[in-house]
Amino acid sequence: MAQNPPSLRPDLAPKPTLPTDARPGQPRIGMVSLGCPKALVDSERILTRLRAEGYAISPDYAGAEAVIVNTCGFLDSAKAESLEAIGEALDANGRVIVTGCLGAEPEYITGAHPKVLAVTGPQQYEQVLDAVHAAVPPSPDPFVDLLPATGVSLTPRHYSYLKISEGCNHTCKFCIIPDMRGKLSSRPHAAILREAERLVDAGVRELLVISQDTSAYGTDVKRRDAKHPIIPLARDLGELGAWVRMHYVYPYPFVKDLIPLMAEGLVLPYLDVPFQHAHPDTLKRMARPAAAEKTLDRIREWRDICPDITLRSTFIVGYPGETEAEFQTLLDWLDEAQLDRVGCFQYENVDGARSNALPDHVAPELKQERWERFMEKSQAISEAKLAAKVGTRIEVIVDSVDEEGATCRTKSDAPEIDGNLFIDEGFEGLTPGMIVEVDVDEAGEYDLWGQVAAQS
Repeated sequence: MAQNPPSLRPDLAPKPTLPTDARPGQPRIGMVSLGCPKALVDSERILTRLRAEGYAISPDYAGAEAVIVNTCGFLDSAKAESLEAIGEALDANGRVIVTGCLGAEPEYITGAHPKVLAVTGPQQYEQVLDAVHAAVPPSPDPFVDLLPATGVSLTPRHYSYLKISEGCNHTCKFCIIPDMRGKLSSRPHAAILREAERLVDAGVRELLVISQDTSAYGTDVKRRDAKHPIIPLARDLGELGAWVRMHYVYPYPFVKDLIPLMAEGLVLPYLDVPFQHAHPDTLKRMARPAAAEKTLDRIREWRDICPDITLRSTFIVGYPGETEAEFQTLLDWLDEAQLDRVGCFQYENVDGARSNALPDHVAPELKQERWERFMEKSQAISEAKLAAKVGTRIEVIVDSVDEEGATCRTKSDAPEIDGNLFIDEGFEGLTPGMIVEVDVDEAGEYDLWGQVAAQS
């Protein structure tokens, strides 16, 4: 089976760093978190509950009395990676509880690994806890096992993912997320805002807003205060004083109402939009709105309102039936759209997806060739856009500092998926989470280099 390597996969979150503090005799649970940032948030919630019940988190298999594997089922390659991780945990530890998106197919997991202790689906926190209790009884100490108000975080302390809804109402033929995570189910506005306030109070400088369809947030609530609840939510989040970055924003017409918030500085001028393709026939086979020309009009409209906006998207090449003409339309569209940040992956069958049954699947070598052509064009666009930033002064957030320099991100860069700005001189006073101004003096294909701006 051809598999997209991690560099082509749109479903991967940063590998988490687990908390390792434990008191003597405290039961320890290991955690392997695979998949997208939404799954990472699920892992954080599970670990927060476990810590509150008296469990410690083990950074390795050998030190754990059981291991939880939070799986991904987005692509067949993701499923293969999940099965491999389960097998590795079984070999190293022997007591494994499986959860996450692939857990929606328990027979698939137990068929490959019959010795797992339990299998639960995504968001089934109580079932995961029940399985842990059965495998390793808790041993709480209420005077010691205290958690900060923000709970366990698997990201650096200066940024955090903020999940605003679950599920999706779209029926894209290549995707089985609605089958695994259900229809759109939005969290209450007040609950999201409380969580965001706690995070900012705890030192988080950047909130990464995520869901399966961020634009649709709140539209599943019949009696609501706003026609498009994402707009007031974004405004309220922006007033907390942290960077607010919007991910997975489906390009509905009303998205233009978000852009003034970016022009005002309340929300980062960054929009992560899942365009997927540009040819109307390909989009129709995907069961996505076939309105590529209207999409270009919307992009122009967004840039008119906020000229500094950064647009990121992910595309699929080699979708069943994709002709050379359709692929060329995608390249031409990319030329016109001039997106700032672009990811691309090669189509894969996913068990249960309706696209598997489509005729005229594209040969693996042709998918690879098209992916290379697509990435060559997107790389050239990125290189030119970054070169235009040389000589400018921009604001960055510091992610890490070591003996060689500081790794930072601009407002145009989300963690792990976009580029970086590197500072290799005069970085000694920088620490993770600082937001500083930098003079850009060099650009590459995806990254920038610069110096901390002199204070006037």
